[in-house]
Amino acid sequence: MGAAMNPPNMSEAKTPASRRKGRLQLLLIVLGVVGPMILATGMYKLNFWVPDGRSYHGELIGNGQTRADLGVQAQEDRWQMLVTAPKDCAVDCQQLVYLARQIQIGLGRDASRASHALAAAQPLSSDYEAKLTREYPQLQRYPMDLTTFSKTTGDKTAPQLWIIDPHGNLVLRYDPTVKGKDLLNDLRHLLKLSNIG
Repeated sequence: MGAAMNPPNMSEAKTPASRRKGRLQLLLIVLGVVGPMILATGMYKLNFWVPDGRSYHGELIGNGQTRADLGVQAQEDRWQMLVTAPKDCAVDCQQLVYLARQIQIGLGRDASRASHALAAAQPLSSDYEAKLTREYPQLQRYPMDLTTFSKTTGDKTAPQLWIIDPHGNLVLRYDPTVKGKDLLNDLRHLLKLSNIG
């Protein structure tokens, strides 16, 4: 009498289907984790699906440029409002320097997290130099290499105000028409989001 035939093992019969299901689940998990990172990188690099609305008022600088790309050699471990004057520091430039000082005061308890500075490509007039010494004792002053500045900004000859992070990266740029309230709101927002400086 022959041995009784054992019925096929049901778990063995399901193995190929189980493996396919397991592989599909693993693939979905990997896509769920890696997919958003790939999408975000593509959106950043290729500039697609970027919302038109924004919460800042200046021109966002997101290309890795630093203070050195403006022709300014300086070390600052705080957020900085840097006014650049490729020509003489006339009325518009002086207004931005005044505005930077007022914004720092307006930061209140966060004032120590930021500084204000002026980088000029030409010597300042003796009258303005004396005024800065007398009325702006905390203003940092730097020379600016005009050749380097022009390579970075093109033909911008008007004074500009830049917000620079504590690592020296350019974050936002403003022209002389900026409103103080807008600039203050932008800087407060950056300080709120930042764990540095």
